[in-house]
Amino acid sequence: MMSEILPVFLISFIATLIRSTFGFGESLVAVPLFVLFMRLEIAVPLSVLMSVLVALLVVVQDHKAIQFSSAKSLILYALLGIPVGLMILKYASEYWVKIGLGLLIISYSIYALVSKRVKYLEADSQFWLFICGFLSGILGGAYGVNGPPLVVYGNMRKWSAQHFRATLQAYFLPASFIGIVGYVIQGLLGWIVIKYFLYSLPAIIPATFAGRYFNHKINGSDFFRYLYIGLICVGLFLILYTLK
Repeated sequence: MMSEILPVFLISFIATLIRSTFGFGESLVAVPLFVLFMRLEIAVPLSVLMSVLVALLVVVQDHKAIQFSSAKSLILYALLGIPVGLMILKYASEYWVKIGLGLLIISYSIYALVSKRVKYLEADSQFWLFICGFLSGILGGAYGVNGPPLVVYGNMRKWSAQHFRATLQAYFLPASFIGIVGYVIQGLLGWIVIKYFLYSLPAIIPATFAGRYFNHKINGSDFFRYLYIGLICVGLFLILYTLK
């Protein structure tokens, strides 16, 4: 039994610490690691259950830092993308979708790090909210990886580390819950997913509070640079693991 509990505990702690520190990323870490010893159809719903709990804890902690207008629009547009993502999860080639996702994450992250022409928005843009929200819904429904399009929007809006973390949780809470409903309808949320989620609980709660501490210590100018470097590492891992 410990051979099941320990990996879930350790992965959940690391993934939640990253999520609570940067506002997203637990799925980018948890899903590739979970699939080392469980099927993707188990790993993704498990990651989404974790997302709901972490989002709830952070919203309670830092609700005053939430950009509610942005979060509302991102949620609305993500709803349109989630069904597309669920269809991809159930019917598309896992191999090619993982490779494509990894390349997309790496390509944009490198562009954002080196380009001097990254677009900035002085106020919310419904066009960019739609693009980022819809893509986030697709990636979230398919692989529980909502974060990359949200990083793009947060960077364009120049959110602080604290506003980024809090606003994304206001997005993740309803979006992830809707994703769970979709998994139930698709028959992808069974007892084994619930069992692994229960194993993760003792790791999630302390990691969430530790991540809040680190988030408040990060220099604002370095925040998105750290995010993009992390995304490049995740993209590389995703590709290398798929190709092996």
